[in-house]
Amino acid sequence: MKQPEPFTIERVYDAPAGKVWKAITDREQMKQWYFDIAEFKPEKGFEFQFAGQGHNGEQYLHLCKITDVVAGKKLSYSWTYEGLEGYSVVTFELFDEGSTTRLKLTHEGLETFPKNNPDFAKESFIEGWTYIIGKSLKEFVEK
Repeated sequence: MKQPEPFTIERVYDAPAGKVWKAITDREQMKQWYFDIAEFKPEKGFEFQFAGQGHNGEQYLHLCKITDVVAGKKLSYSWTYEGLEGYSVVTFELFDEGSTTRLKLTHEGLETFPKNNPDFAKESFIEGWTYIIGKSLKEFVEK
């Protein structure tokens, strides 16, 4: 059986890789463009959680655990929801291109989430990540 394709999105930012890395790993910076996470350390095995909202205002507690870190280049963590089936992994990869940085985000395992809830449809994640990576993070690191 063919494996489902993970969702990937790439964007190039007019900012050095070190600045983008800090934005995706520093809790104070993350809350300005991503989610307000109580505690975050870019260390393998570190667990963190944050609340996110569904289309109709539902609250979902995201439970995450860092699975891979290559300082300045790669950050991966599991992405699950409290009380719901499913297991996915989000990976941020940075490519230093001189004065700019290319970021590739991959979200694997979306097909493991509940099928009967539109908040977990692949399109919902595509919409969310397109905004977060394409607008929110871009504006933050380029300001």
